[in-house]
Amino acid sequence: MMDNHYAPPKANVVDAPVGSEPAPALWNPNAAASWSLLFSTIFGSYLHWKNEERIGDARRTAAARNWFFASVAVVGLSVAFAIMGPRTGEATGRGLNLVYLLAWYFAAAKPQAKYVQEHYGSGYPRRGWFAPILAAIGLVIVISVGAGVLFGLSRL
Repeated sequence: MMDNHYAPPKANVVDAPVGSEPAPALWNPNAAASWSLLFSTIFGSYLHWKNEERIGDARRTAAARNWFFASVAVVGLSVAFAIMGPRTGEATGRGLNLVYLLAWYFAAAKPQAKYVQEHYGSGYPRRGWFAPILAAIGLVIVISVGAGVLFGLSRL
């Protein structure tokens, strides 16, 4: 019998806990959380949401989706604060982002990393980082230009 070369990758789960389910291809939850330091929680929460969809738990998927939308709202608020006042607004926005990042990490990101480790071990198939990082760089550019335009318009 031949292997299907077009099938999704399968994990070699030798070190996975006994009786664990087959591992889906996932982005490393710890790496996604770490990339959030550079690209904001929008990036990490989106990847965690997509991981939860692949894992297949509807409750956890809904919670991850809510964290993603909350991340978008927090970044939007931060931009609004920066437009309101360059000094106090930027500081308020940065503080808000930091508090939210810590809340998201301890309430959602860390539990997903623990879940993946407990259910799949460290041998689950990994999804590639090229496309998400390229998309994040593009979004950072779009958001930065948009914020600059809004800031410029607010000064008219």
